[in-house]
Amino acid sequence: MEIDVKQKMQEVKEWLTKEYMSIRTGQANPGLLDSVKVESYGSLVPLNQVGNIGIEDARTLRLSLWDTSQIAAAEQAIVEADMGVSVATDSSGLRIIFPELTAERREQLLKLAKSKLEEARIRIRSIRDDLMKQIDKEQKAGELSEDEAFAEKESVQKAVDEINKELEEIFAQKEAELNK
Repeated sequence: MEIDVKQKMQEVKEWLTKEYMSIRTGQANPGLLDSVKVESYGSLVPLNQVGNIGIEDARTLRLSLWDTSQIAAAEQAIVEADMGVSVATDSSGLRIIFPELTAERREQLLKLAKSKLEEARIRIRSIRDDLMKQIDKEQKAGELSEDEAFAEKESVQKAVDEINKELEEIFAQKEAELNK
């Protein structure tokens, strides 16, 4: 039971990390293009499956496509993703240029990051509440003594506190990135 709980909490942490990767900072990061899908030979596939995505400089990514006939489709997919970037095409692929973040945009992204953190906390609370109910149920059924139930609840709360601290640290890192 405890391993399953830690696994669920770890999944919430991984979810938050992934969500934060998609929040754009002033730095170009290939992970920002993970959600962009391009039509390739009749099916939608992630950009990283049609070419290499590399960092050209602090605010520019380079997309080198394996099949240069797909440059137009890739450019269209990036523009339609509405990420606030400009796209330049050249003979070897695409350059995706991220503009400098304005103070207003930084504030919006910070609010978004805080809401994602709160969503993660809610998921953790839900996991904790389910566990507490299960412990109470087992205690009422006579499977656990009062002391065992208390110890289990204490263990669950300790795990929740630890994961919440980790979530806070992830948020602090993202906040620092946004305020650079």
